[in-house]
Amino acid sequence: MDPPIKYGLPPVARQNARLFILGSLPGDASLAARSYYAHPRNGFWKLIGSVVGEDLQSLEYAQRLERLQSHRIGLWDVVASASRRGSLDQAIRGAGHNPLAQYFAGFPDLEAIAFNGASAAASGRRLLAGLDHIALIDLPSSSPANTSRFAEKAQAWGRLARYCGK
Repeated sequence: MDPPIKYGLPPVARQNARLFILGSLPGDASLAARSYYAHPRNGFWKLIGSVVGEDLQSLEYAQRLERLQSHRIGLWDVVASASRRGSLDQAIRGAGHNPLAQYFAGFPDLEAIAFNGASAAASGRRLLAGLDHIALIDLPSSSPANTSRFAEKAQAWGRLARYCGK
């Protein structure tokens, strides 16, 4: 039996976004909740909170998105749909990608796109080849499958601070 086809979430951003963070494809907990980074062990909200200097993890989801957008940060994913058993990126098959280059053309203030994990970076960099005026930043995955220490992840994610706010 083939794995089920899973469909990602819509982008979250204001027109003045300076930074986008792209994941690969939301995991099962996020898809079920229709919320980015909903798995309780995913470190995304704690990591990005450390970048912007706010405790985003303690907020309700709608408030998290509002605070993120107030810092001129957008969220989306590289993969629009794919067959996948479970939530691991390694299980993604037959990926259909989001139209990243076309979408980002509508954000005149966009300065950087960060990839949350190696899978997002590998596909995203290929899809965005030629966008020379935008910094592309590879980040360690916020997923609990990435067993690096939080401090190591936070140091790498700290590079995003220069693109937040203003």
